[in-house]
Amino acid sequence: MTSFDPQGAWRRTPSVVLRPEPFGALVYDFGSRRLSFLKDLALVRVVEALDRSASALAALRTAGIAEADHPRYLSALATLARSGMISPRQEAAAS
Repeated sequence: MTSFDPQGAWRRTPSVVLRPEPFGALVYDFGSRRLSFLKDLALVRVVEALDRSASALAALRTAGIAEADHPRYLSALATLARSGMISPRQEAAAS
């Protein structure tokens, strides 16, 4: 199990796909065959912003999440990390 650090760089796990839906998104992990639902369009925006953000906190800002709502979304991201839907992003070392 991965410990969630909001200061760290995260990404959608490579085996996971998001399929946008009117209610949010279907989340399917081809590795585990687990199907989940994101029932919050803003959370979908946050997950989509992870790959291009320096940290989970930066992804919240990119997705337009109000600072007062950060704890709720960080909790949701921690749950996604525990379930393996998102994973730490390893930055390529500079040569």
